[in-house]
Amino acid sequence: MMKIYILLLLVMIMWGFNVSALKVLVDAVDPMLLTAFRILTAGIAVLVICFVMGIFRLPQKHEWLVILYIAVFNVILHHSLVAIGIDRTTGLNAGLILGMMPLVNMMMAAIFLRQRVQLLRFAGFVLGFIGIVITTLTGTDGLAAVSLGDLIVFLGVVVQGFSFVLISKLKPTFDPRLATGYMLVLGSIFIFLFSLAFGSPIKEITNLFDWKLGSIFLFSAVLASAFGHMTYNYAIKKAGAAESAIFINLNTLFAIIGASFFLNEEIAVNHVIGFIFILCGVFLGAGTAEHFMRKGRNLD
Repeated sequence: MMKIYILLLLVMIMWGFNVSALKVLVDAVDPMLLTAFRILTAGIAVLVICFVMGIFRLPQKHEWLVILYIAVFNVILHHSLVAIGIDRTTGLNAGLILGMMPLVNMMMAAIFLRQRVQLLRFAGFVLGFIGIVITTLTGTDGLAAVSLGDLIVFLGVVVQGFSFVLISKLKPTFDPRLATGYMLVLGSIFIFLFSLAFGSPIKEITNLFDWKLGSIFLFSAVLASAFGHMTYNYAIKKAGAAESAIFINLNTLFAIIGASFFLNEEIAVNHVIGFIFILCGVFLGAGTAEHFMRKGRNLD
């Protein structure tokens, strides 16, 4: 089990630092255009890994519809909104808002799947929401301090939470890792077409030929996106969702550290307080607290 925990820690470091990586990349390349090529690269990497693992196959006709349906929310809208939002806010704020993802997923499951929400989990959502408010609203400007980027990133989190509801309802008949690869590739094509429609300067993609930006791009696409998501899904099966959710807190922590170290962004008091609220919220809302309480009762 220690190997699984080390893998989870590695994934959280990559996901946390990926927020800073995206911030650097969207400053050099149009967000929509960047997202299209980043997601395409990640999708191809996932499919290659699936081929090596011996689980690769072509989807059947009805499975393509399932892939497209989920890709609209899980890939096209989510990744586009996050990239556009990060371009309009700070890496610190984006990292903290993305840390709300487990809580949003929980509330989506309660609303659309009619899953019963325990009091502890609801309290976790409230704490997490307070953390977001403290992070984005604290200051002399009040509501005026909230950037459009903060709202767009949060909308990206909500959209992905809804996509997980669709995934749980549709129950694809093929391996979810393989489905992820196809969704990324298919979604990237639509994002690229949208970027052209909105007039994205396609020549900006040549900025990635710079060795520094190119390295950051490959880290974000291949390691953080492709390897990270496949490894996390594998870890959930081995360690369980509740224990794996603990590591999501570290994702937010490393996002803050990365923004401070790589982007030279100042960590203010409201960021620290907001992080503590979000950390406690995820611990309660993701079911981790209930998991350890049950373990304690079993030991007694």
